[in-house]
Amino acid sequence: MKVSKSAYYAWCARSGQLITEHELSLYRQAKALFKASRDSLGSRELSKKLNETGYKISRYRTIKLMKKLKLKVKQRIAYKVTTKRKHSDKVANNLLNQNFNPLASDEIWAGDITYLKTAEGWMYLAIVMDLYSRRIVGWQIEKHMTTDLISKALIKAVNLRQPKAGLVFHSDRGSQYTSKHFSMLLKGYGIRASMGDVGACWDNAVVERFFGSLKHDWILKTAQPTREHMKQDVAEYMKYYNQDRLHTANGNMSPIKYEISQKKVSGWS
Repeated sequence: MKVSKSAYYAWCARSGQLITEHELSLYRQAKALFKASRDSLGSRELSKKLNETGYKISRYRTIKLMKKLKLKVKQRIAYKVTTKRKHSDKVANNLLNQNFNPLASDEIWAGDITYLKTAEGWMYLAIVMDLYSRRIVGWQIEKHMTTDLISKALIKAVNLRQPKAGLVFHSDRGSQYTSKHFSMLLKGYGIRASMGDVGACWDNAVVERFFGSLKHDWILKTAQPTREHMKQDVAEYMKYYNQDRLHTANGNMSPIKYEISQKKVSGWS
């Protein structure tokens, strides 16, 4: 075994390290949560998730735990903007002015499009997010980046939430969002359009952060051989994001859990 006599006798002299049942359970839970996030949970988020499941653990101890269990987060990479406006289309005023914290559900939605690469070619994902809870209330993924793509995402959101007239939908100035077809769709639902300023990526920062998490915490962690595989993988992330992913803006609760907690407090339905 290529071990010296001194090393062998030193090993024999050391007392074995005993691991309690509670600590072993903690290790297993940490590994399971880290794996479920596709190796994307940092020490801060892992600490929150462990506390949520009943383990009282500080961030400092979580850092030591991650080192011991060799749980390493992969670094993110940058990605590019996808949409550009047709100058012949009308642009809506910016009704948000970077106010991403509405006071109630279904007051302000935000939408955007991003690209996703597979071995068969590109896919394009459009989402609709309720800024109150950060919940994805509608989404659509297809091979082409068209107005029909964002329209289907919006229709799904409306069917799910049944919002009252006056809801604000915020987006960038991409040609899909400034198109006459989409403008008429918003008008038909009684939804007011809002658009960010040119070159100001922070005007839709919450949605951009969601796309960053989707890609670099999830999609890029595994091979994407086909478009169908990508669709299924995106669907899995939507479920994980809405039900399990913690948000500081939600008091360290997932979007759905936050909505449920607020419903109990305020009685809204």
